Amino acid sequence: MMRKVFSLAVLMTLVGFFAVAGDEEKNGPKLTFEPSSHNYGTVYVDEMPNTNLDIRFSNTGNEPLVISNVRACCGTRVTSWPREPIMPGQADTISVDFRLAQRPQRISRTVTVTYNNPEEPTIRYRITGQIVERE
Repeated sequence: MMRKVFSLAVLMTLVGFFAVAGDEEKNGPKLTFEPSSHNYGTVYVDEMPNTNLDIRFSNTGNEPLVISNVRACCGTRVTSWPREPIMPGQADTISVDFRLAQRPQRISRTVTVTYNNPEEPTIRYRITGQIVERE
């Protein structure tokens, strides 16, 4: 009987420990893009899309979010990003622009954001689409 009580006490302690450890992982800032990516879909060469894009995001965590760096790939330029902390529940934008040649091509761009989340310090935003000739 004593062994069962001891085993139950150890089990309850472990369950409590892991429950607290699970809560700790949820603390901190969390950058969430709204929407999670941008897809231009299929567009025609003679209807080239606007290549200035405001990427909306919010802090869905419970601590202030501080962006330390934003970088973009292959001909994409970051024109602005917030330098001040984003409080929990608040939203802001990252502005980018990029070049597209007037020819058939696949659009595939990535914007990488580095911020103060120790579990996931970088997050990527993808910009996709396809430019085709009219038939």
